[in-house]
Amino acid sequence: QVRLVESGGGLVQPGGSLRLSCVASGIIFSRDAMGWFRQAPGKPREFVASITSGVSTNYADSVKGRFTISRDNAKNTVYLQMNSLKPEDTAVYYCNNPWAMMPWGQGTQVTVSS
Repeated sequence: QVRLVESGGGLVQPGGSLRLSCVASGIIFSRDAMGWFRQAPGKPREFVASITSGVSTNYADSVKGRFTISRDNAKNTVYLQMNSLKPEDTAVYYCNNPWAMMPWGQGTQVTVSS
């Protein structure tokens, strides 16, 4: 059974940093691409970043230069390091495979506010 569990969110001031984690189970993690998505209140879910099994990365323009996606195949975990956070980064963050969507996890709330 596929399961995605996100963690690491919280309340942070503008300019601050957070590191999100997502543990995947029920898949051959090392073979799959993974990504991060986010959904702000009243807005559709949007793509944030992705990383392939070959560790090629891609980012939404809004987060380039501030966010870094990485993975640890030994831990079945994908990370999102978020620096220089802005209020507009406030959202619930989710992980998933951008090319083969799995059931969504519960997400982790990120709130950027002073």
